[in-house]
Amino acid sequence: MTFSEFKFVPELQEGLDAMGFEKPTPIQEQAIPLILDGKDLIATAQTGTGKTAAFILPVLNQISQSQNKGVKVLIIAPTRELAIQIDQQIQGLAYFLGISSIPIYGGGDGNTWEQQRKALELGAEIVVATPGRLIALLAGGKVKFDALQHLILDEADRMLDMGFSEDILTILQHLPKKRQTLLFSATMPPKIRKFSQQILQEPEQISIALGKTAKGVSQYVYHVYDSQKEALVQQILKSQDFQAVIVFCSTKDKVKSLFKTLRKQFQVEAFHADLDQSEREQIMSSFKNKSLKILVATDILSRGIDVEDIEMVINFDTPNDPEDYVHRVGRTARAEKKGKAVTFVNEKDRYKYRNIENLIGLQIEVVPNPEGIGPGPDLKNEGPRKPRGGEKHQGTGKPKGKRNKPKRKPRGASNSEQHTNPSANDSQTASRSSEEGKFRKRKNIQEE
Repeated sequence: MTFSEFKFVPELQEGLDAMGFEKPTPIQEQAIPLILDGKDLIATAQTGTGKTAAFILPVLNQISQSQNKGVKVLIIAPTRELAIQIDQQIQGLAYFLGISSIPIYGGGDGNTWEQQRKALELGAEIVVATPGRLIALLAGGKVKFDALQHLILDEADRMLDMGFSEDILTILQHLPKKRQTLLFSATMPPKIRKFSQQILQEPEQISIALGKTAKGVSQYVYHVYDSQKEALVQQILKSQDFQAVIVFCSTKDKVKSLFKTLRKQFQVEAFHADLDQSEREQIMSSFKNKSLKILVATDILSRGIDVEDIEMVINFDTPNDPEDYVHRVGRTARAEKKGKAVTFVNEKDRYKYRNIENLIGLQIEVVPNPEGIGPGPDLKNEGPRKPRGGEKHQGTGKPKGKRNKPKRKPRGASNSEQHTNPSANDSQTASRSSEEGKFRKRKNIQEE
């Protein structure tokens, strides 16, 4: 199938031809006809599958033929980075149509606030907004959505995780009841389905390659103790002249700590929620143009950024949610290119790691720690953990009475023995034999 089969208006098709768009991705192929037919839609599609163009293109086609003035499309996104990225894509695709758009987000100064307010009052046709800033503008009473035809919620699962459900319902009170509503989400937990029932009318449903990583990404795991992580990440970054790497940490405090360590040897910046908007925009601009090569970031950067040719993603901390792993890894190997993802797994992370493998349907290759790092924990042993020195033993379940004295250890025995790794060859052989039969082939998805 080609884009010409959608029968877009000539100006939009001209833009697609100029940008080299030929064949739609699976989410575009399924979603665009439904949106053109005016259907409400729930679409499950992870980042990197072309979902943004899947809703932008048909909506641009529809409003280009409308004579009404005012805001015709409202797109709500969870973060300012995603709002800016969506607006940039709209500007590229709408160039030949003469359709205007504006991103509305917090974190700017008074001048930014005034520019956003005036643009809304003057009637930008498409608004891409974060929930909090949009509510603040609506409270002023000068923003009207009387001409609205389309409402789009992007990354709906993340918005609910961030506590925006009430804000979205408040925004809906200012919108016409007669409209087309599109909900795009990377996952579809019960809370999303329940929420969709409040805002959509008899929606169609699409699900594309949920939980699968891109076919071009090579994935590896290191078994490490927390004390080994900083030395290992430094050794990996020194191994070659990387042009674009993201190191993900679980909290902003860890981001700040690791940044202080890495900046002594590398060209690196920290990216987290404590930065103001101008700092975040400057860092992202430097990373996109490759003048900055390494970012240490929280999961705020795992969705909603579109940076080309990211060579490697390093999970300094194993993600708590296996779906967050898919989003982090999705920063590399985009548009059918190659990339690498490395994850550090400690003793407490083994079950998170198993859940990740179950979700993506793939046994991730475990590689031995390099020289100078030392052996990590043996995570192949799934039995109960032995107590270490200084830890209290649990009760045996025996009736109270005379207690048996614990047998004394032979001299020279050490609790550290339980942490000793077998040789690299033995480790890999054991891993292959124990995991045999658990391999499942990944389903390929077409990338943006």
